[in-house]
Amino acid sequence: MGYALHLAQLGGKAPNTKPLTGFKGASVLEIMDDFQGDTYRAIYTVKFHEVVYVLHAFQKKSKKGIETPKSEIDLIEQRLKKAKEHHDKNYAQ
Repeated sequence: MGYALHLAQLGGKAPNTKPLTGFKGASVLEIMDDFQGDTYRAIYTVKFHEVVYVLHAFQKKSKKGIETPKSEIDLIEQRLKKAKEHHDKNYAQ
């Protein structure tokens, strides 16, 4: 995941990265990685010029399929809003 985030900082995208379903466009992305039989996800945004915000990282535990649980989506939305506020305050021209 660290390498995928490094690529994002350089403007690239790792092969294990895809847009997170439920968000418009490709500004909120999901890195998926497996380790010792478990699946982990890191969610980040490249929505803001020259800044990558990691919004959430968690172990995928759902046995109901690949869909991200609503509680996780709600948390990501809250953190995206906070990231926008932070960016507007500190980086906006």
